Amino acid sequence: MRLIFLFMFLFVNSSVSAEQAEYVETPYKEPKVMFEFYFDEPNKINSALYWIRSFINPLTEAPYNMAPEFMDIKVVIHGTEIVTLAKKNYAKYKTSVERMKYYSQLGVEFRVCALAAQDFGYTAADFQSFVKVVPSAITEIGHWQQEGYAIIKPEILDKKFSTEELR
Repeated sequence: MRLIFLFMFLFVNSSVSAEQAEYVETPYKEPKVMFEFYFDEPNKINSALYWIRSFINPLTEAPYNMAPEFMDIKVVIHGTEIVTLAKKNYAKYKTSVERMKYYSQLGVEFRVCALAAQDFGYTAADFQSFVKVVPSAITEIGHWQQEGYAIIKPEILDKKFSTEELR
């Protein structure tokens, strides 16, 4: 009996290792999505912006070929990263601001919480021209969720190991 069990185990194990994963092209539709940015340090916005890129790029390529202008993407900002959008901090956060400006030209809306802005001593006049100031991030998120938007909240972790170390 043990010999049969061992044979079955080895047979199943060898057949599984010979197979490979299946690539699937999910039939995506034009998206309605809201990214929520709320980070404990401003520079984490750089990694979060890659989430937007990772969302848009596959949809603009074959087989989907969607134009970014027809994707409904909003970003609600209400953490420490709010300082990256203040005009007076442009030199310090230029790379991030230019990336956000580029995405805004593709139709991505950047919305800043007025309550968070007030906490930092900012008014609407303090922000880049592509920014929209909304009354409250939480109210904004609730509203758009009720309108059918998917909510994506990037989790930005500190990288402890290189890809090579993890392989």
